[in-house]
Amino acid sequence: MWIHGLAQDETTRGLQFGGSTYVGVIDSFFTDFHCVAISGACTDAQAIAGGNGDNPMGPYKILNNFLEAAAEDVIFGGGPATLSPSDIEIRHNHMFRPMNWKPDSPNFIGGRDGHAFIVKNDFELKNAQRVLLEGNVMENSWGGFTQRGFAVLLTPKNQAPNVCPLCRVTDVTIRHNRMMHMGNGFQIANVLSDTGGTSTDGGRYSIHDNILEDIDGAAYNGGGNFAQISGWAPALHDVTIDHNTGFAQNALLNVGAQAAGPKISNFVFTNNLVSAGARWILSTGGRTNCAFHPERQGPAGVLASCFENYKFSHNGIIGASGLPKENIGLKDLMDVGFASLQQGKILDLHLRPGSRCKNAGTDRKDLGADVDEVKEATAGVL
Repeated sequence: MWIHGLAQDETTRGLQFGGSTYVGVIDSFFTDFHCVAISGACTDAQAIAGGNGDNPMGPYKILNNFLEAAAEDVIFGGGPATLSPSDIEIRHNHMFRPMNWKPDSPNFIGGRDGHAFIVKNDFELKNAQRVLLEGNVMENSWGGFTQRGFAVLLTPKNQAPNVCPLCRVTDVTIRHNRMMHMGNGFQIANVLSDTGGTSTDGGRYSIHDNILEDIDGAAYNGGGNFAQISGWAPALHDVTIDHNTGFAQNALLNVGAQAAGPKISNFVFTNNLVSAGARWILSTGGRTNCAFHPERQGPAGVLASCFENYKFSHNGIIGASGLPKENIGLKDLMDVGFASLQQGKILDLHLRPGSRCKNAGTDRKDLGADVDEVKEATAGVL
């Protein structure tokens, strides 16, 4: 099917799952879902949304679609619910928003009155369990409204005023995706609602073999960070980030948790090929943050202050100093040993023989994403 809005009008979403079970969205085309800033009647527009209500939700299959929306291409959660949608498969989709929706574009198109569309993230979970996000291509996310241009958010949320205390985001696998042109990479955060309400759980995430291209805070009005990891309430736990490739300009990790509260447990960051950026590791803010004064604590100090039972090893990190043991410090992109690199642009992400990152993983595989597996999983999406 072709499900669409109009080029300059407001259309809130293409498909709302509601309290539905056993639904597939396959081989379809969603375009022009957007809300207009300042003067518009709606706020968040999505191609596909679900995760709210009091009836059983799922399984869902979202396969082989083109999904174009301003706020989020796909979201689960964000409203009242007493149950969580389960068993969600999201594979081989092209999640996209055109760059001419960006206000500084020379070919800018917004609402009929000239105001921009409200843009947020590519993919977001606030209430969902047992989710597979695999083999998708996700393009173009920028900040400027209430978000900072993340590609992926895993953020269980009890929306104000306490309408979803049972909301959770658990058992999520994100693998073999290409994410391109974003203000930030991942936001993985357990936070309170605006009125202080807590969700039930957030954790058990496996994020592996993804390629993040062009993480640029200046170009896309974001933080320019590879990942934000924060666990205020409930405590974040069991997050594995393994064999990913992505070079952020500002920082590798933006970290936050209560210094006096429980630490983020069972955090694993291994076998990745990444950059430290200009600032290596940051605090999400506040004097009570475990990452307060990261420049004084240093990366190893922040990791020890904020995480328990963590593993941070066998990563290739460009431009890092003070690395924990069993990581590889790299001077620049040339030092990585890519198969093809011209004028600072990576033409081939494979590693050439002799690279220090080749066969250097805990599993004896090359550091970073398995380029061939990502290529196979995303073949035909673009």
